[in-house]
Amino acid sequence: MLFSTAIARPLQLLTRMMQWTSSVIAMSLTAFLLHRGPKGQHLIYQVVIAVLSVVFFLPALVSPFLPTTLGMFVLAIDIIFSYLWLTAFIFAAQDYSTQACYFRAPPGLGCSRKKANEAFIFLAFIFTFIGAILEVAALWAYKKENLQQPPHEKNGGPARPPMDARVSNPAPAGTV
Repeated sequence: MLFSTAIARPLQLLTRMMQWTSSVIAMSLTAFLLHRGPKGQHLIYQVVIAVLSVVFFLPALVSPFLPTTLGMFVLAIDIIFSYLWLTAFIFAAQDYSTQACYFRAPPGLGCSRKKANEAFIFLAFIFTFIGAILEVAALWAYKKENLQQPPHEKNGGPARPPMDARVSNPAPAGTV
């Protein structure tokens, strides 16, 4: 099997931790920029997405351990938030990747924090996108592994007839 849950779970957990951490840092930097100056529409959008992400990404941290319970819910959150983070990154790139970075909201503040905000917004986007791909792969691997196993009894052994079952007479030699 090319991709299994044994491979998927650590990758998912690492991606989810990076996703949540990037969102928290982007939220902090954006809140700092909002606090320092005039509140542009792009900054308000970015901080709202960051705050919502910090809350909605918490179940994603548990999803590697509960794939059937949270898998589809987390996948839907990843798909929605990947587009929201992509939009936030586009806004940040429009504002801070030009020569006029110093004069964009908030004006007068150096470009280093603004570009750091842009970088962490991009990281939040890319880890959300990768998280969605890993979630699909993990759900696929989980279902494939659980459908291929033979039926088992409660004690963990393979299903077999009881020991006191009647044995049918074997067919006489030469007949099929």
